[in-house]
Amino acid sequence: MTERGAVQRPGDQRRRGRGADAAGSATAAKDAAATAFYEMDQAQRYVSGRLTVFADLDARAAERSKTEFATLTESADAAAAAYIGIVDAHDLDEPDRSAAEYDAARRAFVAVTERLTALTADLNAFAGRLSPQLASLEAALDELPAKLMAARDLIAAADRAIADAEAMGMRPVDAADDVAKARSALEVLTSQGLGGLGLAGALSQADEVRRLAEKARESALELPRTAEEVRKSLVAVRTRVQVVAGRVESVTSAMRQLVRRYSRDCWEDLKGASNVIEGALERARERIAEADAHAARQEWKAARQAVTAARTELTSADRRAGAVTGRLADLDATAADPAKAAEKARFAVRDAQKMAVTSPGGPAPEHVRTLDALVARLETGPTLLAGPHPDYWGYLRELDAIKIAAQDVIAQIRDARAHGH
Repeated sequence: MTERGAVQRPGDQRRRGRGADAAGSATAAKDAAATAFYEMDQAQRYVSGRLTVFADLDARAAERSKTEFATLTESADAAAAAYIGIVDAHDLDEPDRSAAEYDAARRAFVAVTERLTALTADLNAFAGRLSPQLASLEAALDELPAKLMAARDLIAAADRAIADAEAMGMRPVDAADDVAKARSALEVLTSQGLGGLGLAGALSQADEVRRLAEKARESALELPRTAEEVRKSLVAVRTRVQVVAGRVESVTSAMRQLVRRYSRDCWEDLKGASNVIEGALERARERIAEADAHAARQEWKAARQAVTAARTELTSADRRAGAVTGRLADLDATAADPAKAAEKARFAVRDAQKMAVTSPGGPAPEHVRTLDALVARLETGPTLLAGPHPDYWGYLRELDAIKIAAQDVIAQIRDARAHGH
């Protein structure tokens, strides 16, 4: 041992200097590790909170992120446990530690700091990936209060429209049903909220409330106009029944002339036209009676549908009547001048021939063949009128077919020109 007051040897001073340097480095590494641990813990808490918000807003979309975060959490917990273990294993406040022990502590703290820092970066990157989705969801969440207010306002507007309709003596049954459904949907939204419906479900429910309330309001507002429209339509459709019924006699007369003056082929498809018209008239009257009954009960939508059905029957009857009287007129004109009946078909063929000839590169072979065939059909068409029972109707149909075929050629040529062929 050295005596008190003796001069210390230089080797002892160097050893104490190295020990102090090692202790300082170890302490600095420990402080850095503590900072890294704190930052990782804060990042983990922040991401956990954001993910909870994500799940509340859209549970289904958050499932995949939850799985990824669970893996990160497991790694973070393991790193935290490693950090605590190193702190327990290296008590830097304990006296008489060697420089080697301080150096070992420093290396352990540096290693765990790197591990904690890397996990903090992973957590921050994960938060960055969540951010756009959360921003979109939170923006949508900001829309919900306005949608709820609009839904409530529309329900109130529907109530006022229903009250106005009732004050006019109307019975807005459909509107009342729709506004009741809107209230029920609003009750679901307010009672369950985001917890039961999720953000997408809540927004959808708010839109459904608005749709039903708007439908109810429009229905109530439209009711007086619908009632007036149905009343006018009933007057008009009754008048039309009388007009169509007045054509039955002319149809019967026309059919007699067709049967007496023309061959069976000219009128076979029109047999029983009077009965068909009478049947359509009867059904139209039945639909009108139904419309009257609905109108009496203020079931205006059903009344309008019944009026539409009556009009359909009358249109069918009108067309049938026109087919008979029109056929007689066409046959009479053809019998008087068969050549004149062919003029439109001949004009269509000539028009197609002119267009084919003036086509760039000359007429297409397929068009020439088609047009030559049509000319031949024009020449042979009058053979249908030969004999004691001329088939004037067959003749007219043949002329129509020729005209349509010629028009098809014209359309093909125009299409080819449009596409540069």
